[in-house]
Amino acid sequence: MLAALLPLLAALLVAAPEASARTEAVDAVPTATLAEVTGFGANPSNLRMYLYVPDRVTADPAVLVAVHWCTGSGPDMYNGTEYDTLADQYGFIVIYPSVTRSSKCFDVSSPQALKRGGGSDPVGIKSMVDWVTRTYGADTGRIFATGISSGAMMTNVLLGDYPDVFAAGAAFSGVPFGCFATTDGSEWNSACAQGTVTRTAQQWGDIARAAHPGHTGPRPRVQLWHGIEDDVLRHPNLGETIKQWTNVHGVGQTPAATDTPQSGWTRTRYGGTGDRAPVEAISLQGVGHNLYSHGMAARVLTFFGLDSDGPAPQPQPGACKVTVTTDAWNTGLTASVTLTHTGSASMNGWQLGFTLPAGQTITNGWGAAYTPASGAVTATNATYNATLAPGASVGIGYQANHTGSSAAPGAFTLNGAA
Repeated sequence: MLAALLPLLAALLVAAPEASARTEAVDAVPTATLAEVTGFGANPSNLRMYLYVPDRVTADPAVLVAVHWCTGSGPDMYNGTEYDTLADQYGFIVIYPSVTRSSKCFDVSSPQALKRGGGSDPVGIKSMVDWVTRTYGADTGRIFATGISSGAMMTNVLLGDYPDVFAAGAAFSGVPFGCFATTDGSEWNSACAQGTVTRTAQQWGDIARAAHPGHTGPRPRVQLWHGIEDDVLRHPNLGETIKQWTNVHGVGQTPAATDTPQSGWTRTRYGGTGDRAPVEAISLQGVGHNLYSHGMAARVLTFFGLDSDGPAPQPQPGACKVTVTTDAWNTGLTASVTLTHTGSASMNGWQLGFTLPAGQTITNGWGAAYTPASGAVTATNATYNATLAPGASVGIGYQANHTGSSAAPGAFTLNGAA
């Protein structure tokens, strides 16, 4: 009998210290207050880690990395935003990285920072995430980042370096991934800050993809905020960042939805029309660089899906089937299009994109509004057929003139995605 028990006793003796260490680690971080964590892992640039753990943490909690601005600190980000009170409400954990270099700016410029595992600040922040994931059994599918100014730029860097770690990010007054790159050791890139660095969407996308060239999985969703009167990181950077992340996601640069959620705000969504579109951008009229204000954090949480009171995720763009039949004569044709929603949740609003063969021009249509009349056309839902339940179909169509080719379009996009 004793011989049979020896392997079990040995296993218990090995496992006990690990379980004890995990308990001690959790107990060492007081709840409902900002606490510093040391010895969290690889930290090549000597960042400090501050952590907020609410009294009530959900099972398998989500983790939010909240990144401060230049001259700021982790405690400043904690005091200047309401993520801690929202964590109390929804049970997630907040990490506040803090720079120790004299500028108090995050490194978003060096070659090391712009490469997965290359070194500098992103490696230290990744270590913080890993520490929280191990210690609290966090949900690795719900890791998020948000930041302001330098922190916004770092948010974009984290999404580029670690697309397999972060599910989404929200950047307030930032620039595209790689826009601030320098090779002389400088932390500042004046051309980028002034909004004079312009590239094609493909070029920006390639820069972001090069940070982790082996990644083939999903990419983090991105929410972007920018003041039109920003005189530090000028407003054209918003358009360049939209180019980058729409290209990375493979969705069109034409908004799938545009609205005004608040006076002076223009919100555009790409690749989807709901609160969790692949890319969302909010441009603020009459607002400068310091645009963050109370209430914006709640909108970030809705975009992330951390707000349990928020709407269900939108169906993935491209969850559809399209069939087309044409009836042609000498100089004209009629096309009948059937769009079938194959996603798992209702779609509220849709735009079907396609390119007409050369020589075709739409003269009238039904079931949707068609713009422009030739070339790359977008068919936008009518009021009566805007909502599509899972499995539902809608029939639309158009009449067109042609100068030879009466073929149907060969490819389609739904809400900007193929």
